[in-house]
Parts: sequence; C-alpha cells; structure tokens
Amino acid sequence: MTSNAAAKRAQRAKTNDTLFGRVLRALAGKKLLTHAALIGFGLVMLYPLLWMVSSSFKPQEIIFREPGLIPGDVTLENYTNGWDALQYPFSHYFLNSAIITAGSIVGNLVACSLAAYAFARLEFPLKRFWFALMLGSIMLPLHVTLVPQYILFSELDWINTFYPLIVPKFLATDAFFIFLMVQFIRTLPRELDEAAVIDGAGHWRIFSRIIMPLCTPALATTAIFTFIWTWNDFLSQLIFLTSPDKLTVPVALRNFLDSSGDSSWGPMFAISVLSLGPIFGFFLAGQRYLVRGIATTGLR
Repeated sequence: MTSNAAAKRAQRAKTNDTLFGRVLRALAGKKLLTHAALIGFGLVMLYPLLWMVSSSFKPQEIIFREPGLIPGDVTLENYTNGWDALQYPFSHYFLNSAIITAGSIVGNLVACSLAAYAFARLEFPLKRFWFALMLGSIMLPLHVTLVPQYILFSELDWINTFYPLIVPKFLATDAFFIFLMVQFIRTLPRELDEAAVIDGAGHWRIFSRIIMPLCTPALATTAIFTFIWTWNDFLSQLIFLTSPDKLTVPVALRNFLDSSGDSSWGPMFAISVLSLGPIFGFFLAGQRYLVRGIATTGLR
C-alpha cells in the first residue's frame, strides 16, 4: 500500500512538472511573438527615418531609383552642397535655433517652477480659480492666441527679434509644465518644509534648497520637452522672424526647398539629418530623468 501511494505521488509530481513545463513554454512562446511583433512594428515606424538617412548619402540622380536602405554609391556631396545652399551657412541657422531654445529652456525652468511651487505649497486668495484658469489655457490652440500676440509684439517693436520667442517663457506661459511640476511637488512630503521652517528658512530657501533639488526629474522632463518643441517649432518662428539672418533651422529648411525646387532632395535630406542630431542627443542624454519624471508625476 505504501508503494502504491509513493507511485501515485510520483505520478502526480510528474504530471505537475509536465503541466508546469507546458505553461512555461507557452509563456515563452507568447513573449517571443510579442517581442517579434513590437520589433517589426518599430522597424515599420523607423523606415522613413532610415530611408532619409540612407538617401542623404546617395547621389542625387539615384535617390528615387533605388528605394533600398543600403546605398549602392556613397557620397558626401549632399552635405557639403546643402550646408552652403542658402544665403548663410547652416551653422548660422543652427546658432539662431540654439539661442532661442536655450532661452526657452531657462525661462520655462525658472518661471514654471516658481509658479508650480506657489500652486503646490502656498495659500493665496482664489487659488483654485487661478489653478483652473491655468489648466484651461492648455486647451487654447496656438492659432487662437497668435494674432493678439503678434499685435502686442508689434506694438513693442519686437517683430523680427528673438524676444517674442523667448520672453514669454519667463512669464510661465506653458501651463503644461506648471501642471507637471505641481503634481511632482505634491508628491514630496510637507514634513520637509515644516522642518525647514523650524530651522528658520523662508519660502525662497525652501524652494531653492529643498524643493528644486528633489524636482530634478520634473525639471529634466521640462527641459527635454521644451528643447524638442522649440527646436521643431515652425509656425511661431515663421511669423515673428522675417529677415534671412534671423531664421532658424525649420524655417531655413523650408526656404531651402523654395529656393532649390525639386532637384535638390539629396542636400535637403542631408541637412534634415543634421537638424535631427541635437534632438536625439538631448533626448538620449536626459532619457533616464525623463522616464523618472513622467513615472512619478501624478502619483498623488
């Protein structure tokens, strides 16, 4: 009888092992299929970008005759010709974009963080109303405010300068980043503020010495999105910048097409690849902070 019970236990254990192995194999196969599908979808999404990079190294006459990603004949003439295709070399337009982008990043980091600290930690009259009004401004499209802004900046004689693209950032006009930082600051324990008050710290010291160092992920997220959105901005820069020496990279690329027509796709692809370089570099440099900032915002 004992041997029969032992045999039954061994049979059950064998059956369980077999079932467990089948489950593991099924899960592994499902995970493999999922990863394969995601990789295939990613390659489909990246194909236009890869094709543009490949075409930038192809001679002008074979770009559309050879749709493959591997160029049969490699040349760097597209980069040299495209760099000096306009009135100024493209380094001039890169510098203009860098100035506007850097000013926008500094403005958003300073102004939006101050506004977020006020909404998250201070008490003042009509706080909920002003916070709701700030959130409501997110729903206003750019085209609604563009005409009033143009009239205002024209009265200030700021048209064809960098001021309309930089100064508003120092006035906390990007409500999305204010909301992002407010949600992040709310996750920080108020006991830190209370301990600092006991030590005699005021609001400015609490903001600069306690809150801001802990808000590094949210600040990095703000900087990355500001960089990408400002660098790629076309409409605002097209409206407010008129002279050739003030143009930025997106507007210069458009003028490049207008000046050279359909016969210079190679140089245009080459300059487009170069214009994407700063975006990828800035994103990769702050990627881990971006993930942390988005993952920890809105937990409370």
